[in-house]
Amino acid sequence: MSFRFNFFIDENENNEPDTNDKMDLQLCSSKQKQESAEKSKQAADTVADSSLRPGTDKHQDETPSKFCLKAAKEHNIPEDFNKVLEDKVLETVSDLYYINMSAVEMTCLDGSDEEGIVSKSVSSHSDLIPGVYEGGLKIWECTFDLIDYLSEAEIEFTNKTVLDLGCGAGLLGIVALRGKAEKVHFQDYNSTVIDKITLPNVVANCLKEGSRRDSGDSKPPLKRPRKVECFPDMLTKCRFFSGEWSEVSQLLLSSNKPLSKYDIILTSETIYNPDYYSALHDTLAQLLDRNGRVYLASKAHYFGVGGGIYLFEKFFEERNVFRSSTVKIIDKGLQRCIMEIAFKDSS
Repeated sequence: MSFRFNFFIDENENNEPDTNDKMDLQLCSSKQKQESAEKSKQAADTVADSSLRPGTDKHQDETPSKFCLKAAKEHNIPEDFNKVLEDKVLETVSDLYYINMSAVEMTCLDGSDEEGIVSKSVSSHSDLIPGVYEGGLKIWECTFDLIDYLSEAEIEFTNKTVLDLGCGAGLLGIVALRGKAEKVHFQDYNSTVIDKITLPNVVANCLKEGSRRDSGDSKPPLKRPRKVECFPDMLTKCRFFSGEWSEVSQLLLSSNKPLSKYDIILTSETIYNPDYYSALHDTLAQLLDRNGRVYLASKAHYFGVGGGIYLFEKFFEERNVFRSSTVKIIDKGLQRCIMEIAFKDSS
């Protein structure tokens, strides 16, 4: 699969990705990109002196002041799949189905969003409100970078246990599910995202052929599902969680349900805020299998929030638990990277 989208999905009248959509962040020139990289590296060097280090008092169980410990929750899969996709409009990217997000946002504005993240996002003109809404209602471009890489590198999911961390639309987990993973778990900060976006997307991609219908005209084939028939064995492989990472980790580790640590953790656009690095590090350390792998997609630098690859790598080096390598660099627009992360003592 080859995806080339910027931040969120839209489709034009020919059902082709609209390459004229503006990015939420402006593309910078080569000189700006170089300056950005230099600033990121300088910031990383600063973090080397001031970041949380193993064995220091500051490191011990400290939660950054801006970090909100949103309670964890497991979401049940409804028995009535027709209800899950009721009034939903399906669109396609290659062979992946996803819910039209604009329609969902309109529904949420009518009062079906208990968290109120849609109205807060609209009123603040922001796709990111730290501790309130963490961007899960959009599909960000690094998601497609990682989907590309998983295909190019022929990452094997068969019989693997997989976590889509910070899942948003859940496309990475759906790729793993279609790759015959044994279990796929989905996590997002916001419960609204899980209920309104992730879960419907997974159901839509588990439909039997014939459970979808085309609009039958010359416009883009927006689809409303017929009476839904699902492959139940695929959905039984899935679990869905919302909440902050450390809270979700605690829920999983203390659950009565048996938990196999994850062979593969997939995560995209989750290192934009340095305040979250400690929780992310500890979550990976607690949930990744000793010989497991993390595949992480990110921009080199996030303007306005300060995170990025260089800062993140320096933080992880200081913790001395994981080893990491950059396995792919994408230089179109803002520089983006794919990283592979594993325990230092893993095989």
